[in-house]
Amino acid sequence: LGYVKKGHLLTVTRDDLVGQYIGHTAPKTKEVLKKAMGGVLFIDEAYYLYKPDNERDYGSEAIEILLQVMENQRDDLVVILAGYKEPMDKFYESNPGLSSRIANHIDFPDYTVEELSTIAKMMLEEQQYQLTPQAEIALTDYIARRKQKPLFANARSIKNALDRARMRQANRIFDSRGQVLTKKDLVNIEA
Repeated sequence: LGYVKKGHLLTVTRDDLVGQYIGHTAPKTKEVLKKAMGGVLFIDEAYYLYKPDNERDYGSEAIEILLQVMENQRDDLVVILAGYKEPMDKFYESNPGLSSRIANHIDFPDYTVEELSTIAKMMLEEQQYQLTPQAEIALTDYIARRKQKPLFANARSIKNALDRARMRQANRIFDSRGQVLTKKDLVNIEA
């Protein structure tokens, strides 16, 4: 599309930009911006840069530096601020310069139960696991219920659920000491 010169992507979080003491944030933020020049800077969970409850927080300093660079070097850098809609709305309200410099806001809908089931199966296949038919049904039911709960995090919630399922499987295998285990016993995730 011709927006960036180098075409590289640098993904960062608050920890990469904000220092822990006075005078530490500016160098950290400027170093990240220097690495990102000519490419795309992707700031994940960007709303964590603004912490109004903590007067000794240095996130606002990182925001000011970002805004200055976004204004003065707009042809050398694409900045993507990512995060959940409600916290991002509050983040934009925290600094009038943010909304005026960021023209496009894109809200992505949550994945469907079917899409999350597909993602789960892909994650398991990458690690050479598979679900039994009963586990597939249990996973689909879990996803449908989990989506209705607070703090649902789409694929991250699914990844965490699969991590717990693999841990339960490891415990079952450990408890089966003395039995001969087949490959099926080792790769099948059961309900």
